[in-house]
Amino acid sequence: MAIVEEVPNYIQVFSDGSVKRFGPPTVAPSLESNNGYRSKDVFIDKSRGVTARIFLPDDAMVSSDLLPVLVYFHGGGFCIGSTTWIGYHHFLGDLSVASKCVVVSVDYRLAPENRLPIAYEDCFSSLAWLTDQVEKELFLKQADLSRVFLSGDSAGGNITHNVALRAMEFGVENVRIGGLMLIHPYFGTEKRTELEMSDGANTDVEMNDLFWRLSLPEGSNRNHFGCNFETAEVSAAMWNKFPPVVVYVAGLDFLKERGVLYYEFLKKRGVKVMLVEAKEESHVYHVFHPESEATRLLQCQMREFMNHNCY
Repeated sequence: MAIVEEVPNYIQVFSDGSVKRFGPPTVAPSLESNNGYRSKDVFIDKSRGVTARIFLPDDAMVSSDLLPVLVYFHGGGFCIGSTTWIGYHHFLGDLSVASKCVVVSVDYRLAPENRLPIAYEDCFSSLAWLTDQVEKELFLKQADLSRVFLSGDSAGGNITHNVALRAMEFGVENVRIGGLMLIHPYFGTEKRTELEMSDGANTDVEMNDLFWRLSLPEGSNRNHFGCNFETAEVSAAMWNKFPPVVVYVAGLDFLKERGVLYYEFLKKRGVKVMLVEAKEESHVYHVFHPESEATRLLQCQMREFMNHNCY
């Protein structure tokens, strides 16, 4: 079998349609306390293979107070990634402690076997699952569904935006979304940006284009709404009820420009939105360096955003 698409060390797609993925070490969940939190894997939809890892801070074991809920979507160009990856596990576990919140990190189905909008559908279904499980799942017994926040990095930031649009359009019983936190979001367009046309950008552009080819519906281009947020049909009424947003960008990230464009797009539509930059950091540094000073600062910023929008 010939390799027809490849990102070395991450994914190979073969001529018969089969896929081989590579990744960093993974971490198993633990019902025992570890660094101030416990974790558990659950099925969101067993028939579709959609799962999640729940992180619960130890403080919840000694208090009856309700806690906000952070629903997180991992990155990976829609084609790779897992909440079980060591970087995600430590980042999200520590975030649950720092923010005193329940974290539900979703493992959605991946492209190219499951092209968009399947990732959006899987992740949106996690909100209805919360409503159904809040009184059944022990790790959710203190979850306050009136204080739900959506977050994700890279492709997960893209998913965060699209899940929020679905929540605004269709609603989710008993769930109130307090805000969105997009970390280094992955968007694109057919039209190249200034950075994408600059000298030395070819490698990054080619890799991004590859992930879009593998994840967008067959026959679509980068102006599909899953890539180009400006092409989605969204009414003024929906923008008026869109939740507050913070967009985190990294100064050394090739996708920084796309994050800034997203911030400016929301601002023009009257959405309450902030832009926060980590000037000396690279794309998804919090996953590669979950214990770094920059990551600790990001966790504090996310905690402050949630606390400010917990009304």
